[in-house]
Amino acid sequence: MTNPLIFLPVLLAACGVIVSAAPAKAADQGDRERPNVLFIAVDDLACSLGCYGDLIAKTPHIDGLAASGICFQRAYNQLPLCNPTRASVMTGLRPDTIKVYDLDRHFRDQVPDVVTLPQAFQQAGYFAARVGKIYHYNVPAAIGTDGFDDPPSWHQTVNPKGRDKADEALVFNAEPHRKISGALSWLAAEGTDEQQTDGMIATAAIDIMKDKRDQPFFLAVGFFRPHTPYVAPRKYFDMYPLDALRLPYAPANDRDDIPTAAFAHNCPVPNYGLDEPTLLKATQAYYACVSFVDAQVGRLLESLDELGLAEKTIVVFWSDHGYHLGDHNGVWQKRTLFEQAARTPLIIRDPHIHSAPLAARRACRRIVELVDIYPTLMDLGQIEAPSGLEGRSLRALLENPAAQWEGSAVTQILRPADDRLPKQVMGCSVRTARYRYTEWGEGKQGVELYDHQTDPNEYNNLARQPDPRATAVIERLRPMLRSKASGKTPQVPVNPARL
Repeated sequence: MTNPLIFLPVLLAACGVIVSAAPAKAADQGDRERPNVLFIAVDDLACSLGCYGDLIAKTPHIDGLAASGICFQRAYNQLPLCNPTRASVMTGLRPDTIKVYDLDRHFRDQVPDVVTLPQAFQQAGYFAARVGKIYHYNVPAAIGTDGFDDPPSWHQTVNPKGRDKADEALVFNAEPHRKISGALSWLAAEGTDEQQTDGMIATAAIDIMKDKRDQPFFLAVGFFRPHTPYVAPRKYFDMYPLDALRLPYAPANDRDDIPTAAFAHNCPVPNYGLDEPTLLKATQAYYACVSFVDAQVGRLLESLDELGLAEKTIVVFWSDHGYHLGDHNGVWQKRTLFEQAARTPLIIRDPHIHSAPLAARRACRRIVELVDIYPTLMDLGQIEAPSGLEGRSLRALLENPAAQWEGSAVTQILRPADDRLPKQVMGCSVRTARYRYTEWGEGKQGVELYDHQTDPNEYNNLARQPDPRATAVIERLRPMLRSKASGKTPQVPVNPARL
């Protein structure tokens, strides 16, 4: 179902240049103990959370985290596909700098000496560990392995493998011609939370917190769900009766003014040609996974309290990108530049800042980007940041969510050549407080402009036949877009099958 959208200094590294960093060092902490970092990533999670205004989602633990920190209502990813967006977050660099656009390229192919976020904490004397998916895994086939990881980033890695992997033969696949990892597929599983991979991830992370409670740690915890296949214990499916669910509304002619390239190549046919009962079951399964992950997040937060670590641990909660559940008359999953895929959950709680009652329980509606996470944590940890980071610290907004902030966010996606497009096409989109402007193939394959003040669900493409006012907006936004993304087809190796 559609999520109700009720809340609505950049330094670019030269193309091809290796981005390196001087060794980071811990700054004078004064009388403040060095904070731990609990870095929670969730795979394919849209803003399908109560704290983002979703009236269907049952997510009390994540909502509680949002109430005790800052919930960024307008956070945007850099590329709505697992590997590129995660590489961007972890390096603090944009896709055009690291040259990662598909699922097969490693960021160190372009920037071999880059200092990743956990490396910077290591250099400041922290223990750095990963449990589950932070960098890209080939989900689900590689569950239990390091996948597409970055060994220098970690002192320790843990790769749980639960019964969801063993039970794959039981998964229902609504599109049998696709692998379950890329199809609408699900399983209301038997057994307990702790038997599932994500339950095992929470357990392993808690064990590390217990073991490392007496030293500063950077603990990255990556949950696999709600990525397909949607697998969660049956009790979470029961939380969402099918008769309470609806497919999202869109005008019948919604697609008439949308460029062909705007629709992802893995979902060219509305709703995959599936019937409504099947689509509602997929919706139920997605929300079941969201609530399942929420329960695991709750276990992590409860353990912080029990171990006496909550008051000295920064918690960051984020998803790699948003997700479609039938929006725009049948768009599913990710790989688009619409609001539903570009917008991303981001919650940050720093107990040093948010212990004051007036600072907590507030949402931030400024435009921010996932590439801002790295410099923010450097700032909060009082650690010298590597040079060349392409985001900016969000500390001012953590201290005052209504602070003056001239923000814009750029998201991009590469389309392969197929029977719709004669050659690869790069799409780039800039989001400001009011508008979203998108170009496909530098505008040659289509242009989109949406006014979120009057059209928050992006139904009316003002660039189709722009009036003078829309033309003026486009002329103002185009340089803003180009300042963060070239829009050009990349010259580095790209696997069309893995875009």
